[in-house]
Amino acid sequence: MICLLLGSNLGDREWNLERAKAMLAGELKVDMLCSDVMETEAVGFDGPAFLNQAVCFESDVPPETLLDICQEIEVALGRPRHTAEYDASGRRIYRNRTIDIDILTYNGEDIRTDRLVIPHPQVKERPFVQELLNDITL
Repeated sequence: MICLLLGSNLGDREWNLERAKAMLAGELKVDMLCSDVMETEAVGFDGPAFLNQAVCFESDVPPETLLDICQEIEVALGRPRHTAEYDASGRRIYRNRTIDIDILTYNGEDIRTDRLVIPHPQVKERPFVQELLNDITL
């Protein structure tokens, strides 16, 4: 089972989530199980509240291909192409975004590459993520 976290804090947040799910389902040719939508405060920066939703599905798409698909959808929905930014003390810099798609889990595997770390390293720092995942009946 592959699980993603979708988040949006700019524009029509509900539409952004719905459009991202439709694009993912179409590109990956999968049916998704979806959690309820939860509103949360921005984490790590001052910004409008996020709407977040977890989605899970079965697929054999390779992890880095999945990352490419997620990033292409983010760009298509108005998020500028990005790389992680860090301040002088090494803390990650976060920004507002129309859509954010994080790969939380990938078939129970631990993956560490230059581009990708799974399970997502910040899952434990964001208690709402586990709550959303628990909301999905597998």
